[in-house]
Amino acid sequence: MVFDAVALARQQSRLMRAATPPWLHGEVARRMAERLPVIRLQPQQVADWGAFLGGSGALLHKAYPKARVLAVEAAAVVADPPRWWLPKRWLSAPGPTPVSAAELPAGQSQLVWANMALHWVADPQALMRQWQRALAVDGFLMFSTLGPGSLALLRGLYAAQAWPPPFAPFVDMHDLGDMLVEAGFADPVMDQEQLTLTWPSADALLAELRGLGGNTHPQRHAGLRTPRWQQRLQRALQSHADAQGRIALVFELVYGHAFKPLPRPRVTAQTTLPLDDLRAMVRASRKPG
Repeated sequence: MVFDAVALARQQSRLMRAATPPWLHGEVARRMAERLPVIRLQPQQVADWGAFLGGSGALLHKAYPKARVLAVEAAAVVADPPRWWLPKRWLSAPGPTPVSAAELPAGQSQLVWANMALHWVADPQALMRQWQRALAVDGFLMFSTLGPGSLALLRGLYAAQAWPPPFAPFVDMHDLGDMLVEAGFADPVMDQEQLTLTWPSADALLAELRGLGGNTHPQRHAGLRTPRWQQRLQRALQSHADAQGRIALVFELVYGHAFKPLPRPRVTAQTTLPLDDLRAMVRASRKPG
């Protein structure tokens, strides 16, 4: 994906200091949780990837009250978590166990849950390989992300003004499905929906977008914008208001789930297998038919 790594780190750090995760993340988590009943497996351990900003802790506790939930974050976040992210936030839910992605044991989680995290990484397939490594055999992945249909109005508005891109591009869901297969997942299922949000003014819209992130495109405007430029942007947005004076933006929400299959090594004259994979194959062979 096309990202400015420095800008990406700066935006993530800013969002982690917010009083709450973005409202949209919580709404997407709720919609994704509605899909959990179709999965029969009851996980003993859940890896909640990007837990702070994913805003899914209470939903996961409600769905799997007996499961151990691991809040998977970057090492720096685990060492110094945001002050707002406290166990009492989840009401009756026990506080999840914080762990860095590097420290997460391989093959121990029956569910990897990643809400609105994938569009924040420069290499989605590398992250998928981390998810696959964390899962136990027959464990499942559920994730959500923004798709390329998001914020088309804003993208077109910037193009009409001959401005650089307003945000880094998002990956198409079909490409994400291919990446899942290449990362070692089986039976990937991808779908999407359109969510239209409206605001009473350009100021309210821009404030909401700032709460969702920022521009990490390497070809974005250099330096700070002037008040005159800000006024041009506000007028351009306001020109798209409907009869009630509200401005609408469409978000494409992409959902995916897939399973970690039993390892199937390519047999040669000399075959090398990770020990964890060999153990999983032995356990599977002992299951009653």
